[in-house]
Amino acid sequence: MGINKVVVERMFIGAGCNRIVNNVSWGSCDLVAFGAQNAVAIFCPKTAQILTTLPGHKAAVNCTHWLPSSKFAFKAKHLGRHYLLSGDANGAIVLWELSNTERQWRLVVQVPEAHKKGITCINGIMFSQTDALFASTSSDSIVNVWELFLPSNVGGHCKLSCLESLSVGPKPMVVLSLAELPGNIGHIALAMGGLDNKIHLYCGERTGKFIHACELKGHTDWIRGLDFSLPISKYSLLLVSSSQDRVIRIWRMTLCNSQADSNISSNKQEISLSSYIEGPVFSYGSNSYQISLDSLLIGHEDWVYSVEWKPPFMKSEEGIVFQPQGLLSASMDKTMMIWQPEKTSGIWMNVVTVGELSHCALGFYGGHWSPNGDSILAHGYGGSFHLWKNVGVGFDDWKPQVVPSGHFASVTDIAWARSGEYILSVSNDQTTRIFAPWRSDKKRGQSWNEIARPQVHGHDINCVTIIQGKGNHRFVSGADEKVARVFEAPLSFLKTLNHATSQKPDFDEFQEDVQILGANMSALGLSQKPIYVQASSETSDKNNNDGLDTLETIPDAVPVVLTEPPIEDQLAWHTLWPESHKLYGHGNELFSLCCDHQGKLVASSCKAQSTAVAEIWLWQVGSWKAVGRLQFHSLTVTHMEFSHDDTLLLSVSRDRHFSVFSIERAGPDEIKCSLLAKQEAHKRIIWTCSWNPFGHEFATGSRDKTVKIWAVENKSSCNQIMALPQFSSSVTALSWVGLYNQSVDGLIAIGMESGIIELWSISIGRTDNGSSNKARGMASILVRLDPFMCHVSPVQHLAWRESEQTGDCEHMQLASCGADHCVRVFEVMVD
Repeated sequence: MGINKVVVERMFIGAGCNRIVNNVSWGSCDLVAFGAQNAVAIFCPKTAQILTTLPGHKAAVNCTHWLPSSKFAFKAKHLGRHYLLSGDANGAIVLWELSNTERQWRLVVQVPEAHKKGITCINGIMFSQTDALFASTSSDSIVNVWELFLPSNVGGHCKLSCLESLSVGPKPMVVLSLAELPGNIGHIALAMGGLDNKIHLYCGERTGKFIHACELKGHTDWIRGLDFSLPISKYSLLLVSSSQDRVIRIWRMTLCNSQADSNISSNKQEISLSSYIEGPVFSYGSNSYQISLDSLLIGHEDWVYSVEWKPPFMKSEEGIVFQPQGLLSASMDKTMMIWQPEKTSGIWMNVVTVGELSHCALGFYGGHWSPNGDSILAHGYGGSFHLWKNVGVGFDDWKPQVVPSGHFASVTDIAWARSGEYILSVSNDQTTRIFAPWRSDKKRGQSWNEIARPQVHGHDINCVTIIQGKGNHRFVSGADEKVARVFEAPLSFLKTLNHATSQKPDFDEFQEDVQILGANMSALGLSQKPIYVQASSETSDKNNNDGLDTLETIPDAVPVVLTEPPIEDQLAWHTLWPESHKLYGHGNELFSLCCDHQGKLVASSCKAQSTAVAEIWLWQVGSWKAVGRLQFHSLTVTHMEFSHDDTLLLSVSRDRHFSVFSIERAGPDEIKCSLLAKQEAHKRIIWTCSWNPFGHEFATGSRDKTVKIWAVENKSSCNQIMALPQFSSSVTALSWVGLYNQSVDGLIAIGMESGIIELWSISIGRTDNGSSNKARGMASILVRLDPFMCHVSPVQHLAWRESEQTGDCEHMQLASCGADHCVRVFEVMVD
């Protein structure tokens, strides 16, 4: 029976945020956009899931901005379409359209060279559903003002034109804010701040013609945050600024020679601390404006990277837009603060402080209000999100919420747990993370979350393998060091996994034997020491008496059983696994690892430029003795895999050869290894290989853009059965899965340097004696995944989970990881 239909659906995306200011934007559609390497990722705060990633940029995404932004949410309740602007490190700007009803995205306009250097900030304002204006700034010291005419219908044409380019001198601007001037419809104020410690105010019209109006001095370091409020009266507007001098300033812009002067004097019956200091006066058109320093907010202890007004709302019964007097600031001191003026004196006070107090948190790069003002979101140095929601009724009670998480550097390897309960991923961000579907009673179905961070290391991690077989969960990881490290699951993780999956496959068998509750990080961040069950009470007592944390005295972890998905503070410190063994032997940094299906052997390789260094080491699981050294390649062995019956080991290398080794177990601790075949298979580096789960055929993928299928004949030689048609990009990842009720020999998932993933069906065509028949071999493409579902940078690894059969349909899950910082899981249904 052949394959009738293959359906691929997106199940999960895990990704961290690019570590740059202005990278995150919360739109009036209640979705959050952020840059994840070269993609724009969209997540829903309500479900804590990344919904999609948008491909289109060729460089890292630096900034995003919604049209309309959360500031104009009161206007956008019934909008059919929302727009998103994104800018990257090459100076390109992309405009995206989201259809609200269908939740479909499309790339509307792409400006490849909007700036000569990387874009640092985009800020815009919508005048109507089809008319908008936005400004962009770059490290090329140019600020561009753009006019945008949006389509009136879904899929319509959009017109984008650059109205004006403002040269701002040798010191570039890094932050912008746009607003309509009070008392005059059609006149626009553009505030910009940057490396010269001043705020520059420009005024112009919707058609351009921006002129420099004045400078606002006072900050003593770079300006990092600017935000205009909506008019607080018919005649005045507020501008808030934050700086690396740790201070926030509120500036008042008032229309002169108007009723505003008498209003102010009547409200101020006596001089108080809140009375403002008069600043410059500027004229534009027929009006004059007085700028005054309204307030000075001091409270943060480090650079204040962002400051934002609380979103306005509409009083429904009156139809009047009300601008709340509330500010949100985010700082590198690891806190966000909400500021409000005191009712009696009018002095601005810090009313709420939230933050991450974990030892490894390194501060916040930005903070944002939700459209309705009941939630606040921060993004941090570690690519992480931090969300708090006000759950109090009649009073403030800000509680942390679950958010998406993921790696903030290239994800180098992934592996499924032996029973498929979770995915383990490693990355150049020096962490190992576990993602699992968390079954919840409150929500229908399940949602994927990061449930543990077993390893937080001091080197970039390149490879990982999970130990198969019975017993506790274990894995081996290899980093940019000569040592492979073995980790074992602690009791706290086993119980957490039980809560998450509601499954008990082999949990109770070994739970009683696990005496380790969790792990502590060493001072250098290289080794993780166990916390024993009986010692956990002593640890908590010691923690209370330790006093101040320093770099030398790192606080002890407090492993706990998690009954709901953890937040960043818990993940970063309290979910570590203890390191049980170190495997010494390689002369260079580890590059590849694999484990056999019985869980008895682990093979490892390292970076190499000579035959002596390029050897493969075999380790006995349990005793962790080196039981074999295979010295047959001349350059780095890039990938290895054991055959389904563990009798053969396949390796591929930068030297363009593959090698097949015969593995025989002569005794408990004795392995006999011999080279069965070695062949130059491709014209360029071979990146990847994968065995047929039901036979002794295997596939190899190379930088020469080809995939070849080979067969081991009579355990003595290797012959090529077929070669797939040449691909458009280098092949960087392969994974072969078997199908139980189909006539074909399985599916091969092929990942490429471009980020695209394809699924191919493979039919070997065996002869009567069971050997592979070259003439009968067939391969056909089943599905090429939509670019919106794929990676935007090279696919690093692909891994199939064991399939489940329901009737005539097989449900499988395919995991992938890429250089775009993403871990992805796809549901594949074969009928």
